[in-house]
Amino acid sequence: MNKHAVFYNIGNLLKVEAGLLALPLAISVFDGDGNFLAFLIPITLLAALGFLLTRLGKKDAVIYAREGFAIVGFSWLLISLFGALPFVISGEIKNFIDAFFEATSGFSTTGSTILKDVEALSRSMLFWRSFTQWIGGMGILVFVLAFMPTTEARSIFIMKAESPGPKVGKIVSKVKITARILYAIYIALTALLIILLSFKMPFFDSVNHALATAGTGGFSIKNAGIAYYDSAYVETVLTVFMFLFGVNFTVFYLLLIGKASQALKSEELRWYVAIVVSAVFLIAASVNSFYASFGRSLRYSAFQAVSVITTTGFATTDFVLWPAFAQTVLVLLMLVGASAGSTGGGLKVSRVVIYFKMILKEIRYSIHPRQVSTVMFEKKPLSDSTQKGVANHIVAYLFILAIGTLVISLDGFSFATNFTATLSSLSNVGPGLGAVGPSGNYAVFSPISKLALSFIMMAGRLEIFPMLILFSPRIWKYR
Repeated sequence: MNKHAVFYNIGNLLKVEAGLLALPLAISVFDGDGNFLAFLIPITLLAALGFLLTRLGKKDAVIYAREGFAIVGFSWLLISLFGALPFVISGEIKNFIDAFFEATSGFSTTGSTILKDVEALSRSMLFWRSFTQWIGGMGILVFVLAFMPTTEARSIFIMKAESPGPKVGKIVSKVKITARILYAIYIALTALLIILLSFKMPFFDSVNHALATAGTGGFSIKNAGIAYYDSAYVETVLTVFMFLFGVNFTVFYLLLIGKASQALKSEELRWYVAIVVSAVFLIAASVNSFYASFGRSLRYSAFQAVSVITTTGFATTDFVLWPAFAQTVLVLLMLVGASAGSTGGGLKVSRVVIYFKMILKEIRYSIHPRQVSTVMFEKKPLSDSTQKGVANHIVAYLFILAIGTLVISLDGFSFATNFTATLSSLSNVGPGLGAVGPSGNYAVFSPISKLALSFIMMAGRLEIFPMLILFSPRIWKYR
């Protein structure tokens, strides 16, 4: 592993996090809430360590696949550790493991929380908590690639390691320009959402909920969540934007450059729309007896289905009380997740569709062994390496899901609680069933379980392998 490349890029990332912490620091100063040092100390530590690492590293050091994985894995671990410090130093979350869990949940855009009274937090901490989800949504290393000085050569390996989906490529010829285009779209959609929410929310509320929606994180600044506002307008706006942030950002780019027909021909987009529409009507039919009218059941089912498949995790009702059929549909949506190249989590629609096609191919081969069959996606034949990557990812996903469920089962909760807590963490959803439903939280788990779930959240956000590869002895060999 080329340590110079790793040091330089991680150093840049830490400096970026120091700069981003200046925003909640400014809110703290404006409000006079006494949290000035809670942000200043981490800023100082991050800046000092960041400058030290960039001096130890080299800007023009070449990045290969294992350097990309190492940079991403270590970076997300460090930003979560430093991101927890403001909560602990301020005393608003006294236990470091709880603070680390909350910060990891934010940066990984999971939205799981250990807080029983979120409204007790100061505005600066509420903003930092929401801001972590916006930072993690597009990926902080994509931000570094877009705006910080770094070598263009092979930096695609960093983007590949951090970005979700079976395949990652460049929208344009240069990685830096690609990253800037992605962030421009991300910022524009977030700003539009803030404006629309401001019609029915206080401005501070709209900013926080827009940040959480854009990152598909789902942290709310109200104990009752989005249900606090009891507004069909707010729910409709959030449903539309949660859906949009679950779409591959390449689709938005194609629309911007006037290639609407090409964007709308996206196979993944068509599957994504079909799954969402089907789930909404299936859930609405199942819960219709719970509400006064079908229109009202459609309102709640649409919000919840979109919230879950995009892995945002907002809730306007306690779906633990819904029939088993509706809950099962939601669990399946947790597995599927959003589109590749979006800010959402889960297995990704494209990966599920590809794997389904691989199964059909094997069935055809079993019936007609001499028949030559190719797996097609987006009207292109998929290479054996891509198919192998999809299969390996799903196997690794299920393996971590099984091991995680087993580990946290030691705390003694029901299978529904243990399984959905692990699934929700791995797919970066937030709420689950049982004790971790919309009316519960993750404070009930032991410190060991919280650490295990924190690792699972990071593994899920980074598509598993960047975290697992850190435990491989071969990555530490200097090249």
